[in-house]
Amino acid sequence: MYHLSAKYYDYIYSFKDYEKESAILRGMIETYGRSDGNQLLDVACGTGKHIEYLREDFEVEGVDLEPEFLKIVQEKFPDLSFYLGDMRTFDLGREFDVVTCLFSAIGYMQTVEELNLAIANMARHLRSGGMLLVEPWISRDKWRDSSVHMLTVDEPELKIARVVTSSVEGRTAVMDMHHLIGTPEKTQHFVETHRMFMATKEELMDAVQSAGLKASWDEEGLNWRGMLIGVKE
Repeated sequence: MYHLSAKYYDYIYSFKDYEKESAILRGMIETYGRSDGNQLLDVACGTGKHIEYLREDFEVEGVDLEPEFLKIVQEKFPDLSFYLGDMRTFDLGREFDVVTCLFSAIGYMQTVEELNLAIANMARHLRSGGMLLVEPWISRDKWRDSSVHMLTVDEPELKIARVVTSSVEGRTAVMDMHHLIGTPEKTQHFVETHRMFMATKEELMDAVQSAGLKASWDEEGLNWRGMLIGVKE
């Protein structure tokens, strides 16, 4: 999905305040967590921008489905462990105190059934008292149909223009992301299409409860998307 844009990902999302978001995550863990340990697994870890700050307080490991992301994050943090895996099926054979799935990566689950599989699998990696933190994708009532957005990056030797046209197919948000990338060597254009399932709050809460966790919902979350919280009692 991100194999072409992975190397530019941190530039494209440089507007995100990962340090602030990580501080909010720490507060949630202190409030809801019941485990005494500090082992954290970041599912769909991407390039590891949250890990950059979370590693100050936790023993962090990561899982991602995109090999290009894993190359980048392993180079950033050669002392940490990262694994190639699908959030529905990965099996590390052990448990953690905290499992996170951030920046709406859960939206790539295309059906309620896939959502349930992913949540259940992440819950299986929690030890007693451990907590699951899942940042949801945008809900249908907050989604803007037929919209267009542009983001630009202007570095001395890197120019990026990303234009995103959005539409809806049933309960799925479809985003065609056109990237125009300019470097001193060449200028290239490519398109990545991202399909994100718009699960309801009730479906997300049900998935956590069905996985045997006590479910809570933080309305604000790291930003306005909210945060799904599950605790293994």
